[in-house]
Order: sequence, then C-alpha cells, then structure tokens
Amino acid sequence: MNKAILLGNVGRDPRMRMASGTTIAEFPLATSEKTPTGAETTEWHNIVMWGRAAEFAEKYIRKGSRLLVEGKIRTRRWEDATAISRTTTEIYVDSFELLPGRSQ
Repeated sequence: MNKAILLGNVGRDPRMRMASGTTIAEFPLATSEKTPTGAETTEWHNIVMWGRAAEFAEKYIRKGSRLLVEGKIRTRRWEDATAISRTTTEIYVDSFELLPGRSQ
C-alpha cells in the first residue's frame, strides 16, 4: 500500500499549470514534529493536486493555510537544461481537508 497522510501548513500559494487539458496545482507543505529532546523539526513535502482539487486549491488554498492531505508518494526523474539528472518526490493528493488555522 502506498499512502501518505500529512497535516501541515502550506508554504506558498499554489502554482497552477495545465497538462493534457487537466488543471494541476503544486505547492509545498510543511509538517513539524517534536524530537525526543524537545526540539522541533520541519519537513517539506511537494504536493500535487489534479482536476477539481486543483481548481479548489487555486481559489482557496493560500500560503499559511492549514491542510490535511491523503495521497500517494511518487518519485519522478528528469533532466534539467544542463543535462543533469534530477529527482523529486511528490505527494499526489487523493483527498484533502482545508482546516481552520493561521490564515482563517
């Protein structure tokens, strides 16, 4: 099973694009946790929403929004303009909930 559940804060307003006639929204999500020593660590996740979810993101999700997402972990590879191989890991959202938080 490939399932990720994240609760965090959006790092910037969604970037919108189209691919094969489908709307796609991409943005970072920060999750935080306390270590056993009491320090707080933050992890950044690349979030990808498709179709109607992306359209919702464009209208309502903003930097600082508190968001619960469930989705699949995907890794993709590509070559940049200088022919260097790059890799990124993303969360492809299946479902989400916009929660009250800092920006609401």
